[in-house]
Amino acid sequence: MVLSLLIFLPLAGSLLVATLPESQKAYFRWIALVVTLADLVLAGFAYAAFDRASAGYQLLEKADWITLSLGNLGIASIDYLVGVDGFSLPLVVLSAVVMVIGVVASWNITHRLKAYYALYLLLTGTIMGCFLALDFFLFFLFFEFMLLPMYFLIGLWGGPRREYASIKFFLYTLLGSLLILLVMIGLYLSVMDPVSTAVAAGLVPDASAATDEVIRAMQTYLQNGQVNPAQIVHTFDMRFLADGGNYLPDAFLNPAAEPIVLGLPARMLAFWAIFIGFAIKLPIVPVHTWLPDAHVEAPTPVSVVLAGVLLKIGGYGFLRIAWSFFPDGAAEYAQTLAGLGTLSIVYGGLNALAQSDVKKLIAYSSVSHMGFVLLGVASLTAEGINGAIYQMVSHGVLSAMLFLIVGVLYDRTHDRRIDSYRGLIQPMPQYTVLTAVAFFGSLGLPGFSGFVGELFTLMGSFQSEWLPGWLTAVAATGILLAAAYFLWTLQRMFFGPTWVRPFDNHHDGTAVLADLTAREKLMLVPLGVMALILGLFPNLVFDLSGATVAQWLVKFAVE
Repeated sequence: MVLSLLIFLPLAGSLLVATLPESQKAYFRWIALVVTLADLVLAGFAYAAFDRASAGYQLLEKADWITLSLGNLGIASIDYLVGVDGFSLPLVVLSAVVMVIGVVASWNITHRLKAYYALYLLLTGTIMGCFLALDFFLFFLFFEFMLLPMYFLIGLWGGPRREYASIKFFLYTLLGSLLILLVMIGLYLSVMDPVSTAVAAGLVPDASAATDEVIRAMQTYLQNGQVNPAQIVHTFDMRFLADGGNYLPDAFLNPAAEPIVLGLPARMLAFWAIFIGFAIKLPIVPVHTWLPDAHVEAPTPVSVVLAGVLLKIGGYGFLRIAWSFFPDGAAEYAQTLAGLGTLSIVYGGLNALAQSDVKKLIAYSSVSHMGFVLLGVASLTAEGINGAIYQMVSHGVLSAMLFLIVGVLYDRTHDRRIDSYRGLIQPMPQYTVLTAVAFFGSLGLPGFSGFVGELFTLMGSFQSEWLPGWLTAVAATGILLAAAYFLWTLQRMFFGPTWVRPFDNHHDGTAVLADLTAREKLMLVPLGVMALILGLFPNLVFDLSGATVAQWLVKFAVE
């Protein structure tokens, strides 16, 4: 029940906030805080109960949802199926932490509180659903529902160009969703559920009696044409979609069949479609342009959630779906995929270096750092995959901290331009220390989490038999670029004589530069400590992902 509570507790909280009268608005933020804290405790239970030595799915919860006989076309089956493994659990814990921080950051939201917190909790539940769902249809439902609250959170509480940014975000992500949907339908029609089919064929009395031997026997019967088509149960179960033995012999996406569509084998075309769908979410150049606009216009708490959690669904989708269902495509185009990751690293870094708006700088730095995730995944090595998972966790912590830092300053002066500030170290010493922690952690200083993630992805790509060494050399320049734009920003904004560009009716902007409040410390200090702890003890993540990654890589082993 732990995993279901992670999903449905926030959804119940959203419903509670939505049904309470407006006169109870003083309680809305407290409901959101209690619910997200409860989710954090549940994520801690899952973390403690997780067997690090096991590579399979754990804490599984399954219930029949939709079953429909289609006559000679077989049986349609959709299940409520959730579980965790080394891919998902680190991101579930990250999400729980970031969503709590986001509620604390939302404390100064003053208008439309009912709608804001109802949407925020709805977003929390759908995010958890994405990381926990093991039925592709269920995953897609959560993936789609996630668009709705984020669209309104940007569009109603964002900056001057919030409508443009929210519509652009929605259209880009909707395009990705449509591509994923097309592939999902193709996979569903191509795959058999060997357990349910064995039950329908009368080979076993129920699903609990379906041993590994029964599953292998059903796969053999399928390939030999010995299964009655009316008894074949089609499935969205990700565990079966990732097994080539469950594909129908004449199926469109059968790995053994090679129908050509638009000049490409059908499976390769499907791989690129689903890759683009998740690349938009990560995002990867050239489908990244929605991100800077969304970040600049979104309110601070929404930027924190967007950078800290939502982008990671793209990287998670690569591992759980694109690479798992189409390992042939991932291996065939490994160099191209790593090249796109390297392009994102360098392009994002150069754009960050050119920015005058500190929030846009951080947005482009996210594009660069997410490029390391794709590079690590494309390497198809244990170091690269573990490094990519670690990089997602590290970036989630550091990017949340970076956007909070921008929000602290913007709350005081309503100005995000880098050249509007000098010498902030004198009136805001505590703020300066935490900013330095976030900057140095993000640029990869040893001892912080950013260093470990980038180191392992580069190690994995350098030793990968699928990739040329020069790609790693080019990607490594992203570390240099990060040092350049973060250190240059730190030097310009925090050192020298104190000066702030005059704004509103203040002749001296420095008069409003009070140091961190207790609430702001409550947001920033835990994230800074997490970045340091993860940097010093990376096994907190690697112990979760190691066994899963080792088993997952078997399908890419070269004969």
